[in-house]
Amino acid sequence: MPLFNPAQVTVTPSTSGTVAATSVTASTSSVSILAANLARKGTTIWNNSTANLYVELGATASTSAFTARVGASGYYEVPFTYTGAISGIWDAVNGSALVREFA
Repeated sequence: MPLFNPAQVTVTPSTSGTVAATSVTASTSSVSILAANLARKGTTIWNNSTANLYVELGATASTSAFTARVGASGYYEVPFTYTGAISGIWDAVNGSALVREFA
């Protein structure tokens, strides 16, 4: 049985014309990856490390409370509607997180 919706819905995709590139040094203590930014359209994080990176969509990350575990050389796309603070912590100190924030 086909679904029918009589209301016409127009979807306008979010677009971005600028990107800010940053690098965050690996740490076994929680560090800020990005501050909250209401103008943010999206964020990508590449774990340029041989250690696991634990990303938290919030102010403080830990290895036991996190949003996503990004393995060595792994990549994570933050949900493109999230504009709050992002933090991270590694399980060993080496490398960095390469961050791209789209606005």
